[in-house]
Amino acid sequence: MTEEYGHIPDGFFLSQKEIEELRNAKKELTDYGKQRLKEMLTHEEMLEEAARRERSNRILERYNNFYNLECSGLSHGTAITPEFQQAMTLECMLDTLRCENLNREYNEIAIVDIEDLIEGLYQQGKDYLERVRTVQEQAQGHSKTDLDTL
Repeated sequence: MTEEYGHIPDGFFLSQKEIEELRNAKKELTDYGKQRLKEMLTHEEMLEEAARRERSNRILERYNNFYNLECSGLSHGTAITPEFQQAMTLECMLDTLRCENLNREYNEIAIVDIEDLIEGLYQQGKDYLERVRTVQEQAQGHSKTDLDTL
């Protein structure tokens, strides 16, 4: 082994080609690491979103069960006044969230659960109106065809 520059052996100097190969390998590993990290974060976010949707659906289902049970105990199946209906609705909401959060204090219910329940109820109402509209359109279509055959 010969020494060109003082006490540093020649073996410690890299050629320009070796330097470029190392730079490319480093860039490739960095890009791979970024991609894997992105995939892992995206996967975790998807799992969190799926869990949130599942929880939201479970809360809505429990609410509907409590509300239907309360309404079935009434003489005509509906509340007597709007105030009674509002009070019963709020009571069912609290019962639902208490049931969902059994391992927490009742005063520590996340607002997001209430917001998800409200959003679910709005969507449930929209879905019902869409079903009614579809049935009405089908009924009108049958009426027109019945008149045409006469």
